[in-house]
Amino acid sequence: MRTNKSVSPGNREIGVVIENAFRKQVRGDRNVRRAFLLVNSKKLGVAINIAESGSGDPVHVDQPNHMASVGKLFTATLIAMLHERGALKFADRISTYLDRDLMHRLHVYRDHDHSDEITIRQLLMQTTGLYDVFYPLWKQMMSDPSFTIATRDAIAWGKAHMRPVAVPGAKHHYSDTNYYLLGFIVECVTGKPFHEVMHEMIFDPLGMTHAYMHGFSRPREESEHPPAGLYMKNIDFRAVKGAPALDHAGGSVIAPLSEYLRFMQALTEHRIVRGETLRRMIDDDVYMGFPTIGFDYGYSIWKPRSIPMLMPPEMYCWGCVGVTGAFMFYHPGTESHIIGTFNDFAYRGKALNFMVRRVIKPLMSRDR
Repeated sequence: MRTNKSVSPGNREIGVVIENAFRKQVRGDRNVRRAFLLVNSKKLGVAINIAESGSGDPVHVDQPNHMASVGKLFTATLIAMLHERGALKFADRISTYLDRDLMHRLHVYRDHDHSDEITIRQLLMQTTGLYDVFYPLWKQMMSDPSFTIATRDAIAWGKAHMRPVAVPGAKHHYSDTNYYLLGFIVECVTGKPFHEVMHEMIFDPLGMTHAYMHGFSRPREESEHPPAGLYMKNIDFRAVKGAPALDHAGGSVIAPLSEYLRFMQALTEHRIVRGETLRRMIDDDVYMGFPTIGFDYGYSIWKPRSIPMLMPPEMYCWGCVGVTGAFMFYHPGTESHIIGTFNDFAYRGKALNFMVRRVIKPLMSRDR
């Protein structure tokens, strides 16, 4: 089943261009089982919400999607909300909130213990220099399906088996470990489990009734449609017994794309954090690098750098990326929210290229 829930009549032409490009991309790649795309611009009168199956499997636009590290932006937003409430400060050292066992020899680089130097800001910007436990533990789960581990124990495993790559603040190094620690800070500050805070502070106030945290919670309202699969080298991540611990605050949000849109609209309209706080989340950044197009990284916010011809300034956008071909971006020039996922690890780079060339460029042509 192929479904096109909404293409705004006022801009049907541009909607058809984007829809056709999306369907062609998915149908031409057997790696993609189910893919989804939502584009919404009140300025242009564009409202697209489509789903496509590359494998011929049934698909529906209202299926909840697990968009991997896109969930990090939800975590960063929770931290920003707590910052605004005075519960914490971005510059605080994490040892203020995390217990002694968790902090013990957390960051030992070249025989020097830097654990007490790490700040919340560095966790958000991925500049702690800490190791990323996700992929080593994922490989272990693949070789031993019975293997499970708690998120806290995953950090202990990292201390024993991995080494930091730099002193805190010296360089960008993407690590899920940083966001696990942010999740524990949320729990310390609120006195509640991370998933409960996510529901209470973001999902419930925004009416995200079908949203939940993989392996940790259930939605307020069960969807009529099953969640779409999330594939990493032909294995559905959601079906792996130990996977929830590798999600946690690093990317466990599951929701239909229409509810991800509610979150992004609330963020860009300053309804969940103030404008100055959002600007800091965007602009307080570090260069992260990326094949073809370089990115600056804020508080879980990716921004492509301007490159003549390839990425002109008017194509500037910001948002968050998931390794399984997921993206959730805002393009200020056309005031467009662009959210989608190919749900496959093979699209970890190709999805961004598709978003820029097959969605933003057509939207800009309409805006001229």
